[in-house]
Amino acid sequence: MVFNTGAALLDAIVLAVVCKEEEGTYGYKITQDVRQAIEVSESTLYPVLRRLQKDDCLEVYDVECGGRNRRYYKITEHGMDQLDMYRAEWKSYSSKITMLFSEGESA
Repeated sequence: MVFNTGAALLDAIVLAVVCKEEEGTYGYKITQDVRQAIEVSESTLYPVLRRLQKDDCLEVYDVECGGRNRRYYKITEHGMDQLDMYRAEWKSYSSKITMLFSEGESA
């Protein structure tokens, strides 16, 4: 992708992915789902998850899986409020950019 992905957009994408699973989801699956939209490494994603947890947008819990603990992330009420704000901002931002890109297009 030629466009840079800022921290706010990455936060929004992660929150959108996590909110799809009512009981939460684990880091590797989040990485795979985010990669459907943008290319991101696990080393980039895990600090985002920690920041969202610190900001009370995600809660974290562990589940035993195959003798090991798997860390799950679940969106909080505050996280849903943040996601709603990101969605509204994205809708406004993307419609303005689309309008600018569409101006002067040949039919």
